[in-house]
Amino acid sequence: MTMTNAQFHRYGRHLVLPEVGVHGQEKLLAGKVLLIGCGGLGSPVSLYLAAAGVGTIGLVDFDTIDVSNLQRQILFDTNQVGQLKAEVAAERLRALNPDVDVRVHLEALSSENAMELFSDYDYIIDGTDNFPTRYLVNDACVLTGKINVYGSIFRFDGQATVFGHPDGPCYRCLFPEPPKPHEVPNCSEGGVLGVLPGLVGLVQANEAIKLIAEIGDPLIGRLQVLDALSMRWREMKVEKDPNCPLCGEHRTIHELVDYQEFCGFSMLDEEETVQEITPHELRARLSNGWNGVLLDIREPEERVTGEIEGAVVMPVNELVERLIELDPYRDREIVVYCQGGVRSVSGVKILQGRGFQAVSLKNGFRDWLAEDTGSHTALSA
Repeated sequence: MTMTNAQFHRYGRHLVLPEVGVHGQEKLLAGKVLLIGCGGLGSPVSLYLAAAGVGTIGLVDFDTIDVSNLQRQILFDTNQVGQLKAEVAAERLRALNPDVDVRVHLEALSSENAMELFSDYDYIIDGTDNFPTRYLVNDACVLTGKINVYGSIFRFDGQATVFGHPDGPCYRCLFPEPPKPHEVPNCSEGGVLGVLPGLVGLVQANEAIKLIAEIGDPLIGRLQVLDALSMRWREMKVEKDPNCPLCGEHRTIHELVDYQEFCGFSMLDEEETVQEITPHELRARLSNGWNGVLLDIREPEERVTGEIEGAVVMPVNELVERLIELDPYRDREIVVYCQGGVRSVSGVKILQGRGFQAVSLKNGFRDWLAEDTGSHTALSA
């Protein structure tokens, strides 16, 4: 494509870089990137890609803006709470750079739509915070021949690399199997330093720009690991696994699977359904003399946000070995709660498997606390 005079002026600081120049900028303007998630990572990634003049940016997100997102999701402001993230993000990116064709996909990425969505783009950027979607993005990238610019954040730690390149590993080469759901809380449950997704997201944007413009040395086979508390980056070598079931020499995965099932996040069978109780319903029971038991399965650092008076404290990773302590409550209903309502479901399943009567507090302590403040807290990346 031929650049206009206005584009020569807008991208002038790129054009004077010998490594980029007119040829590299034209590649950026012709580039097509699909961003999965408009949250903490998606905010800096999308802003810098749009500013750089990446010609087509697709946004996959169906969630709405929540006030608890604003600590790290810099695309949005307080007046936009409740609006759709992808639509607000698209408006912001178009205002930043009218050159960019921003496409909005208001849907959850799934095994049914991933292959079709990916087919229209050259590079996929993973801005998600859960294992089912990470494995789905990875597998769909390998199966469609797309490169996966990966980033992840949790508390004070971040990671970034490039997966799916023909000369490098895929996500399964590094993490063949996902952890169990109760072992790793997401950002909503475990927390995240607000600036961390900015640091990691900028690495992702940098890698995407390098890949599109075909400059520099991309993070292929190299995993950047950040400890934000010490502000130290470490680089780990990640080699392509010849036995990888997806990209190895004798691959066994040829199509997408049910990633909720694969990662252990599946809905239970009807007869095993975990019952949930809302914070409002629990408050009503407590005010009416309910004789049940509250079980707080959060980690110590999570309980600094507050507690429900009278709760038994037992972190989820200690639950199985300490079940005997709950024997006095076998004839009473137990309401299990964590920070965001994810691990409590696993806790209920453990208790039910041992014969206890247990239910999960829907959306966890965050929504319990939100009722006090009059604001709703969503489980958002």
